[in-house]
Amino acid sequence: MQLPEPLFSRCIKPLVFALALLPLVLMGFGVWQDRLGANPIEAVTRSSGDWALRFLLLTLALSSLRRLIGWTQGIRLRRMLGLFAFFYASIHLLLYLWLDQFFDWQGIWRDILKRPFITVGMLAFLMLLPLAITSPKAMLRRLGKRWKTLHTLIYPLSILAVLHFWWMKDAKSDTSEPLIYALILAALLGERLYQRFKA
Repeated sequence: MQLPEPLFSRCIKPLVFALALLPLVLMGFGVWQDRLGANPIEAVTRSSGDWALRFLLLTLALSSLRRLIGWTQGIRLRRMLGLFAFFYASIHLLLYLWLDQFFDWQGIWRDILKRPFITVGMLAFLMLLPLAITSPKAMLRRLGKRWKTLHTLIYPLSILAVLHFWWMKDAKSDTSEPLIYALILAALLGERLYQRFKA
């Protein structure tokens, strides 16, 4: 399953890029139009975190799609989607540090130690950071085989990201959406394990 190359390069990639920016546009529009409820800061913080997780899972899914249906072109979207995961995760973290904690570093540290979902969220971001830094092709050439080893961090950080979301929602007794993401991640990781043992 392959799309015509001109269609993919000139239409699909720009379209995916534009669609990936759409959540940011909608969040900004919601703030501007005062449509995000009584606590817009919380709404944007959570929405940016949700989209970071979604793009992370989409990034993982592209490799599975290549193996299952032979769509190799999707791999060329993987870096873009991975960077969008980092982009939305960075917004999520910045809003927490700035508008939730007001850069009170002692308070932030206490929050990290006190609340497990904050702890695993921070760990997930720290794992995502080197993946974003080393995403350019120049870094791939420079690191060689170490690049592939480093980028296996996407697996534990994805687990931590889902756990972060689960525990945050669990505090509000709402685990239906986290369960969906957990099942998607389990399927993606299970497919990888199957391929490894099959080989």
